[in-house]
Amino acid sequence: MKLHFEGDMADLLPGIEALSQELSFTLSDDGGKVQVGPSTAEDVLEVGLEEGNAYIRYGQKHQFYRGLGLLIQQGQTGRPFHIKENQQFGTIGPMFDLSRNGMLTLDSFKFLLRKMALMGLNTVMLYMEDTYEISGEPYFGYMRGRYSAAELKEIDDYADQFGIEAFPSIQTLAHLEEFLKWESVAAYKDTKGALLVGDEKVDRLVENMLESVSAPFRSKRIHIGMDEAEELGRGKYLDRNGYESRFDIMIGHLEKILKVTSRLGLEPMMWSDMFLKLASEDGRDYYNSEAGIPEEMAKRIPKNVEMVYWDYYHTEMEDYEKQIAKHRPLGCNLAFAGAVWVFNTFGVNYGLSLRATDSALKVCKREGIRDIYATMWGDDGNESNPVAALLGLQLYAEHAYTEGSLAWEQVTERVKFCTGIEAEAFLKFKDLDEVPGSEPNNARQSNPSKFLLYQDVLLGLFDKQIEGLELNEHYAALEQALREIRDPKAELDYIFEVPEKLSGVLKQKSEIGIQLKQAYDSGNTEVLRHIAAEVLPAISASVQELRRAHRRQWMRIFKPFGWEVIDIRYGGVISRLDTASERLLDYVEGRLERIEELEQERLIYSFNNRFNHMGVGWCSYYYRMASPNVFFHVLNPL
Repeated sequence: MKLHFEGDMADLLPGIEALSQELSFTLSDDGGKVQVGPSTAEDVLEVGLEEGNAYIRYGQKHQFYRGLGLLIQQGQTGRPFHIKENQQFGTIGPMFDLSRNGMLTLDSFKFLLRKMALMGLNTVMLYMEDTYEISGEPYFGYMRGRYSAAELKEIDDYADQFGIEAFPSIQTLAHLEEFLKWESVAAYKDTKGALLVGDEKVDRLVENMLESVSAPFRSKRIHIGMDEAEELGRGKYLDRNGYESRFDIMIGHLEKILKVTSRLGLEPMMWSDMFLKLASEDGRDYYNSEAGIPEEMAKRIPKNVEMVYWDYYHTEMEDYEKQIAKHRPLGCNLAFAGAVWVFNTFGVNYGLSLRATDSALKVCKREGIRDIYATMWGDDGNESNPVAALLGLQLYAEHAYTEGSLAWEQVTERVKFCTGIEAEAFLKFKDLDEVPGSEPNNARQSNPSKFLLYQDVLLGLFDKQIEGLELNEHYAALEQALREIRDPKAELDYIFEVPEKLSGVLKQKSEIGIQLKQAYDSGNTEVLRHIAAEVLPAISASVQELRRAHRRQWMRIFKPFGWEVIDIRYGGVISRLDTASERLLDYVEGRLERIEELEQERLIYSFNNRFNHMGVGWCSYYYRMASPNVFFHVLNPL
């Protein structure tokens, strides 16, 4: 396809050229003419084809690229059309977690920015705990794939050509375990993950953080974090200063930070949860407390910082209305952060994500919340990836250009155009965890795709959770379904290889611990011999195939740093399968009197189980999935 754009195009051409290959068109003087000009208002986008004349009228730069995609998408029919959209939010876009192993390569980041441009998103937040350079701090992000200032500038430049505002999200209080673990920076540490606030060295460090991370970006926005700091003031700080309320400590630290951001001309935002927690009855409850922000507390909270209310869990609009109302007394501008659930799984919990997002954004429109972010956390290793989450991001984008409710057909049509992948194919990612025994739409966040892979076959920690659910059959059916939806010609077909291979492992491994225990308890040595000699080696071979597929995917999306964590986990699975085979053969051939692991009664793993309608189960940490024994012991957690 050839296109010829008429209008003031100087600022748009770099982005057009970057998208030309994505959209299969070339720029040519003899191509189809597209009139480009201003819209009637900043929030209005108009795209159409009337009497052979195409046009894009936009109020903001990023809207043009959504309009370009809509023009080509609708223009394929050859029929006249006119689309008028009113942008519902001031800023909307993803937050990529770049701190939990998965550091996007620059090529991957640029790929995602191009998809965001087609969707019409206009911001991207880079969550970096210690994965950016700080002058004079060599251990900050050491061996973690940290971005250099030049890399951050390249990301910012690439985003800017589409009218997308990139800005950093860092931590200036807690969530700094990966930096504070180093002996050479012990002077900065209060507890395992929190800074020793009030210390002059820490004040200089935080100032250095803010200066270093903001310098490569055009944007003046900066997210300073400060969430989930329950441990604040309970380590060295307590020893030095005696007891002080966490609220007083936080306010003092925040005021110092805001002096720095003011000097640097930055516009700070922070997570709101600690203030709501500190106002709750027990000092910890973010969602369920009925307590509001007391007036005396609200008066002391600075107003020149945007508060970001995060909520990834609720599917009812009333819950969001209630939480937004609880935030109002803070007196600050309020933003909202939802999620596309790639947390702690190999898949994407679309069952929960899509419903939570739909409810949340309807309320945000009604309540006048203007800044919206879609977080994609990579908790405990980042086995999933943000590319698989593009359907969820498309939902955010379509809500951003639709008043009130949104038709699902609009999302499915747009995601197919923007990504080349059918919505139904993306939804297969949810079936890795949305298994028999789950609550509807996996509302309780079960993650069997992860704990069934990593659990030990002899220990069977999760066997009682899944007993009688026929998960082998579920994963066999999912493996076949994934094979059938794959399209080798599609650009993103590669993202389905890992779930397909994982399903191939879990159709064999899900229930093997149950079978082992039953055969052992009944004295069926022939079944035990067959499992040892045939089944476990076959599972091991399938795990190797999965590992190689996952490695290919990882190296395509992420920097190599962090892959070693996943590699070691796969190695642990394979080694334990080998040990299990040997112990079983020793037992059935008389060299071992009993298998102590199989002598143990199987118990329910956790409160989250299907017997009390809490799902199939959830575990947040690999090391707790793999073993109930001690992986490490911290002598001095401070």
